[in-house]
Amino acid sequence: MTRAVAGWLMGGFVALTAAADELQLGVQAYSFRHLTVLEAIERTQAVGGQVIEFFLWQKLAPDQPNVVFNERASPEQITRVQERLRACGVRAVSAYFNNSAFADRTQLEANVRRLFEFARAMGLKALTGEPPAEHLDLVERMVREYDIELHVHNHPKNPSRPEYRNWDPEYLMSLVKDRDPRIGFSLDVGHLTRSGLRAAEVIRRMGPRVRSVHLKDVVEASPGSKDVPLGRGVTDVAAVLQALREIGFKGYVVIEYEAQTPNLEEEIRESVKFVREHWKEN
Repeated sequence: MTRAVAGWLMGGFVALTAAADELQLGVQAYSFRHLTVLEAIERTQAVGGQVIEFFLWQKLAPDQPNVVFNERASPEQITRVQERLRACGVRAVSAYFNNSAFADRTQLEANVRRLFEFARAMGLKALTGEPPAEHLDLVERMVREYDIELHVHNHPKNPSRPEYRNWDPEYLMSLVKDRDPRIGFSLDVGHLTRSGLRAAEVIRRMGPRVRSVHLKDVVEASPGSKDVPLGRGVTDVAAVLQALREIGFKGYVVIEYEAQTPNLEEEIRESVKFVREHWKEN
């Protein structure tokens, strides 16, 4: 598998893909949430990842333990992160946001715009999250204005939260029906398994609306099931990769490890290797 040829343009990282079938593979920074953003970038490089997806409540750096890297980051903080990305040869593709931007109705548009401004400053392809359905019109307007994708995420079905519906693929499809094609899904295949669904079948059902993937394997198909290295659990990860090929997937895949195990880095490295080997076979 060839590596992407990379260049830096106007402070942002632009990948010039050398092979049409190359999979953009990396890590969700939440896997390294016990560390800082700068350290998570280094660990992503160490396990063999090419890309990273941030989450916007991680601390910035060991020497700034009280600074959170999010949409309110200063230009200096953004530059510092971009320099670390460049030094490590890792590309930032997205950032997962929580819904605090939607909490204050009086500042709603300004807060959502700030997320997209941050994504543009960082050179991100997408933002990932679970925006309230009633605010998708606003989000869609921002997607069109900034030409930055919005990837709607899923968490597991939760019997204690019957109002939560993003676990349901049919509901998710209803959210994006007739919307801008840059609004798609960031599918967490481990959460699909925890919800009693077959991830490969969901991917085929959603087709080109699958824009990114959180890849994880779990011990059993039940809520709260523990993460294990890819290929060791009940998620058919090889079938997931085959389904991605079938739909002509051109997005990115990030390994997200919720379990904070003593061998975390080794287990993520094993998972990266599993994906690369099986992607070549397909």
